[in-house]
Order: sequence, then structure tokens, then C-alpha cells
Amino acid sequence: MPTTGRVPAQGSEHAREQTLARLLTVAEYEEPARARLPAPVWDFLAGASGSEALPRAVRQALDRVRLRPSVLVDVDQVDPGAELLGAELAMPVGIAPMAYHRLCDPQGEVATARAAGARGALFIASMFASRTLEEIAAAGSGPCWLQLYWLRRREALIQLIARAEAAGFGALVLTVDAPRVARRLRDDRNAFALPEHVHAVNLDPELMTASHVRQDGRSAIVRHAREQFDASVTWSDLGWLRRQTSLPLVLKGILTSEDARRAVDAGVAGIVVSNHGSRQLDGAIPAVTALPEITAAVRGRCAVLVDGELRTGVDVLKMLALGADAALLGRPALWGLAVAGEAGVSALLALLREELTEAMALAGRPRLRDVDRGLVRVLT
Repeated sequence: MPTTGRVPAQGSEHAREQTLARLLTVAEYEEPARARLPAPVWDFLAGASGSEALPRAVRQALDRVRLRPSVLVDVDQVDPGAELLGAELAMPVGIAPMAYHRLCDPQGEVATARAAGARGALFIASMFASRTLEEIAAAGSGPCWLQLYWLRRREALIQLIARAEAAGFGALVLTVDAPRVARRLRDDRNAFALPEHVHAVNLDPELMTASHVRQDGRSAIVRHAREQFDASVTWSDLGWLRRQTSLPLVLKGILTSEDARRAVDAGVAGIVVSNHGSRQLDGAIPAVTALPEITAAVRGRCAVLVDGELRTGVDVLKMLALGADAALLGRPALWGLAVAGEAGVSALLALLREELTEAMALAGRPRLRDVDRGLVRVLT
């Protein structure tokens, strides 16, 4: 049985508009996206590591954060605009780095970047993007960053960094919580491998061969990572990476105050508090739970972003109140892409901004500078 198939055509523009008009929350994009994708592809996108208990724990932790609204505040004009590493955003939201967007739509990352730019959101491209860095940068009218894994072949990293700089990417995001890719049972059961029409086009095909080779009972993605990721990297290696580029460096996958301090001491421009979509260490502390200790440790010395089960504008507001400068959207961006391509991502981001604006108004916080820790209480 083949592991994947091509994404079916999305139908007429009128049909897409009708579909999007019926989707009134971010969560409502999930089922139509699932219906459009081959089951092994859906499992690859939706699955978590190990017991798959972490997504529920992350969501429960976020739900325990409750809002303490202020009343009789002038909220006639509410502005969720933000600045992040020198870039102006229409809202403090970005799309987290995720590989192989062409699994969801033929236009892949070009469609996602275009939608993010149009809505004033940050777009972080994965080094395993299925469209070229140059195509992504040309399509996006907003800030684009490039995510990296540390490969054994450092010359491949150097080449990617040079291309990102030339294309106008604004920062590098090094994922630090994946010295190896964790076991994901859905992908093992499906013997998941990338389909013929989807490639990590920014890397030498020789580096990516294993990700396309199917073996029963094993994930080709995990097998590829074991071959290519350098698990020996330590804090001392960051100096080498910083010497390769003038771009700001952001570390993604920080979950402790101790590592946050090390990151600041290493001179990074930002950190992403992240559980890697619950796809790495099963049983780890939820990012939203780790966020307060990390922002306290950082004390404004670098930007702090966070991800993890973000589904509503209220979720974004909670993360901002806990000290984040911005929140990153993961799987839902791919849901929008699968449902209606660029239009789906754009509609989903517009919905999130509308919800955030409403939440700020109802909480009595008309500007992001008004959002502080006094807005939230974490229930035990």
C-alpha cells in the first residue's frame, strides 16, 4: 500500500470561499484538513512522540491559565501590532517552522509565506521546506526567518545560511531540542516515507535519500535524522555558527530557566519556548508552564517566543501575559493550507487576529504594552 498520495485539487474559488465561510474557529479547520489528506500524511502531521499524551497536557496547562480582566478602560481603539527583532507585525503571531508544506498544497511554503505576509504575521521556513528559499522570500511580503537543524555536514549549513542572507531572511532559528528525532509510533506503523513529488529542495538530494526510502515498521524521517543530525553539538558550538552569519540567532526548544540564561550568555537574539509540537521528549514540561520562569530569567535581554497547542486569540493573549513577545502557530497553519491553500492560511490568520483583538478589548488591554502578568492567574 502506498504511504502517501498527492493532495487532491481544492475545487473552484467559489467552493473554497463557501468552505472558509463556514469555519468560524481555528479548531474547525482540523476535520476538513484531515478529510483532504491521505491518512499516512495526516498521521505524520498530527502525530506526537511516544505515548502521545503531551498534546493533552499542553492544552490542559494552557486552559489552567485564566484571565483577570479590567473594566471601564477605553478600548474604542485596540491595536495588536507588535515589533519583533526590528520587524513590524500586525499581530504578535508567527507560523512555526514545519517541513514539507507541499504535503498539504502544491504551492507549499510559497502559499504559506504569501498568506503570512499579507496578514502581517511572521513566517519561519524550515530547512526542509519543499520550495526554495528564494521562492519563499520572493512570495512573502512580511518578515521571514529560516530554521536550521545542525547537520553532520557543516558545509550544508554554511550554504543554506549564505542563501538565506542573500534572499533577505531576517533571522536564523536553530532547533536545539532534536539531537535525534524521537520515535513516533504512527509513522513507524505506516512506514512513512516522503512521496515522490515532495522534496527538501534546499538541500543536496544525497543528504535526503533516506527520507524517501520506505522500510516496514520504521519511519524514514527518523532514519534520515539518525543519519544526518549531529548529536554531539553543545553550547560551545554556537560560537562557530554565529561566526558564519550576521543574522540574529534564535534558539528553538528551550524549556528551562537554566538553558534560557545560557542562551542569553551566548548572545542569542531570541529563544522559542517549545515542545516541538509534542514530537520530541514525551513527558516534558509544557511550554506554557515553562514560560514564566524563562521570561523571569531572561529579563528582557532577548526576545521570547512560545508555541504549543495555540488555537485561539485568547490563547495568544495568555502567552503574552506570561511574558512572551510573540506566539507561534503550528499545525493549524497546515490545516488552513490543506483546506484552501493560501486563502485558507490567510483566513485562519485573519480569524486569529480578530479573536486576539476582541480578547484584548474584553480584557481591558487595548495595546500590547498594557498586557502584563497581572492579567492572568494560573490555577493549580
